[in-house]
Amino acid sequence: MPALTNTTTLGHARILGVGSYRPERIVPNSEVVEAIDSSDEWIQQRSGIRQRRFAGPDETVQMMSVAAARQALDHAGIEASQLDCVIVATVSHLLQTPAVAPMVAAELGADHPAAFDLSAACAGFCHGLALASDQVRAGSSRHVLVIGVERLSDITDPTDRGTAFIFADGAGAVVVGPSDEPGIGPVVWGSDGERKDLIRQREDWRDVVGTPELPGSGRMPTLTMEGNAVFRWASFEMARTASRALEVAGLTPSDLDVFVPHQANMRITDAMARAMRLPDTVRIARDIAEQGNTSAASVPLALDRMIREGQARTGDTALLIGFGAGLSYAAQVVVVP
Repeated sequence: MPALTNTTTLGHARILGVGSYRPERIVPNSEVVEAIDSSDEWIQQRSGIRQRRFAGPDETVQMMSVAAARQALDHAGIEASQLDCVIVATVSHLLQTPAVAPMVAAELGADHPAAFDLSAACAGFCHGLALASDQVRAGSSRHVLVIGVERLSDITDPTDRGTAFIFADGAGAVVVGPSDEPGIGPVVWGSDGERKDLIRQREDWRDVVGTPELPGSGRMPTLTMEGNAVFRWASFEMARTASRALEVAGLTPSDLDVFVPHQANMRITDAMARAMRLPDTVRIARDIAEQGNTSAASVPLALDRMIREGQARTGDTALLIGFGAGLSYAAQVVVVP
C-alpha cells in the first residue's frame, strides 16, 4: 500500500470580520416578572439583566444566521463564494436533520462549502472558532464562517423562576481566514459530563411524543438549570480555564485589552474578573444587560457590540470564553479585527 503524503505546513489564522443580528422585539423585565412572581429589582440584582430580545415569527434561526453572516462577510471583505466551510453553533434549531448550516450557506450564495451544525450550548461558538482556526492553519479551508445563533424563547418556560428571565434570542458571526501572524491562540476546552444535569433540556423528545401505550406530554421541551451550582462552577472553575487560555497564548492579564466571556450572568462575569485579577484597564463585555443570555450567540454578539461602540479596537488582544450545558467550555485569545 503506498504511503499517503501530506505536505501541508501549518500557517496562522485570524478573525477577519464580525457581524450580528439582534431581534427587533425588546422585552423589558416588566414583561416577565408577573409569571415568575418576581420584580425588576430582583432580576437585575440576580443577573444584571434589564431587558432581552425575543425573535418574532419571521426571525428564524436561519434568517438571523444569514443576517449576522452577511455583516461579518462585509466586515471581512469576503464574498460568500469564497467560503470553504460554514459552522453553525446552536441548540435551538429544532430540526434534528437537516442541519441549518447547509441552508444558511445556500441562502448566502456560497459555492457548495462544507457545512454543519455544532451542539455545545453556550460554549458552541468558541468550539466553532477553534475548529475554524485549525482548518485554516492546516490548509483544509481558507475561509470559514462561524455562526452562533439561538431562539431560546422557543424552549424557555415563561413560568420557570430560574430561567424565564435569563434566556433570549440573537445571532453573531465571524469569518476566519489566513494571517501572516498568529491571530487566534490555542484553545483550552473540555467538558464535565458527570454534571450534565445542572443545565439540561427538561424532557426527552420521547417523553413529549409518547407511545400508543404511554402518551407523551405534547409540550415543547424547555430548559432547566440549577442556578446556584452553575454560578459556583462558572465563577471559579471557568476563571481558571480563562487564565489557562492566556498562559498557552504566552500572555498575562496585563497583556489583555478586552475580556469577552459568555454573557451568562453579570455576577459571574464580575466574579471571573476578580478571580483572574484582571487589571482595571481591561475592558469587559457586559452585553447581557441589554440582550440577555443568548447561549451560543452571546460571545460574538458581545464582541460585535464592543467593536461598534469603540470598546474593542482593531489590533486589541481579546480573551473569549464560552461555558454552559454539557458541562462544556472553551476559551481562546484572539486579535480583534
